[in-house]
Amino acid sequence: MYELRGVTKRYTRGKETIDALAGIDLTIGDGDRLVIQGPTGGGKSTLLQMLGGLDRPTAGSVELDGTDMAKLSEAKLTRVRSENIGFVFQSFNLIPTLTAQENVETALVPLGVKTKERRERAAAALESVGLAERLGHLPAELSGGQQQRVAIARALVKQPKVLLADEPTGNLDESMRDEIMDVLEAMWKEHGLTFIMVTHDSSIARKAPRVATIRKGKITVKENAGA
Repeated sequence: MYELRGVTKRYTRGKETIDALAGIDLTIGDGDRLVIQGPTGGGKSTLLQMLGGLDRPTAGSVELDGTDMAKLSEAKLTRVRSENIGFVFQSFNLIPTLTAQENVETALVPLGVKTKERRERAAAALESVGLAERLGHLPAELSGGQQQRVAIARALVKQPKVLLADEPTGNLDESMRDEIMDVLEAMWKEHGLTFIMVTHDSSIARKAPRVATIRKGKITVKENAGA
């Protein structure tokens, strides 16, 4: 479970001070699915970075299962990310010189997983997203949708508790968007993940159980009764 209390992130730009997040309070339960929306520059990605331990707040606490990530040493925070949090990004972030299987294996290296087990788990993860026949393909040999499936497999191969996605369908056409959302939703249900996603796509937001909207660093959360 996430508990955010008074989370503020302040940047200085010249003589101007900007609160990307302005005292955010938010609870996200285990297994929740939350979509984050809002205008560009409103604080969406900043909030996701806080949840992923990729940045620290200027003030406030970001607790994951009772541990305030803002107070952890860098080494301990890296361990929390490696073990508990999977990331999927708009730009895929695949290593171009590695095959699909090798890209997925990279998520297991920091955990000290042995080579044979890494290969087996990576192959199984790729099979789970429909890429069993693409293990040896380089990213350039895959479509955009297939590359995003590799990225999803990489995020999930370490069996995290949390999946964070930042505009994961932003580079895809409508049909590929729907395919990737089907994969993400299936993985959320199958693995009991806490799934938090930033998106500009209102059609995706309408299907989510909860939607958080951020404007000028402030947050409002609503339930989608029909989702």
